[in-house]
Amino acid sequence: MKDAARKAAFARRKTADRSVEAAANAYLLNAVRKAEGACVSAYWPIRTEIDPRPTLHALAKTHRLCLPVVQGDGQPLTFRRWTPSTVMEIGAFGAGIPAEDLTETPDILIVPLAAFDARGYRLGYGGGFYDRTLEVLRARGSVTAIGFAFDVQETANLPVEPTDQPLDMIVTESGMRAF
Repeated sequence: MKDAARKAAFARRKTADRSVEAAANAYLLNAVRKAEGACVSAYWPIRTEIDPRPTLHALAKTHRLCLPVVQGDGQPLTFRRWTPSTVMEIGAFGAGIPAEDLTETPDILIVPLAAFDARGYRLGYGGGFYDRTLEVLRARGSVTAIGFAFDVQETANLPVEPTDQPLDMIVTESGMRAF
C-alpha cells in the first residue's frame, strides 16, 4: 500500500513548479524562527526534493545547524554540524553530508518527504530513518519536526503504521500548517 502511494507521490513531486521555492523558503524561515530551539537540522536535497538550503544559509548567523547522516539500516539518523563553509562529501542515497564528524543534537528538524496529509503524517522513502530518529528525540525531550514540501505533495489520508511519527507542522509555498 505504501509502495503505491510512494510511486504516485514521486510522480506528483516531479510536476512541482520549482519557481515557488523562494516563497516556500520564506515561510520555512519564519516557521523555524517561531519554533523553540537553537539547533536546526535540515537536509541536502536529492532527486526532486524541495531545496531548504536558502533557509539554512539565512539561519547560519542565528542558529547552530546540522545535517542528517544515515548510519545504516534500522538505525536512527545522527547529525553533523554544518556551516556555509563546511566541506561536504557524498553520503547514503547520494545526499551531501558534512565531511567532519562533529555531532549535534537538533531541536528542530526540517524533514524531506514524498507526500503528506492533513493529519500531519508524511510518506518518506521507506527506510524509516526519520521515524526512528523522531521517536528517539521525542523520548529525550522536546523536538519540532517540520515537513518541507510542495503543495502538490499533499494527498488524502496516507497509510499509517504504528511506528510512523507525525510532523508538528508542514511548510509549503502556500504557508505553514501546525498539527
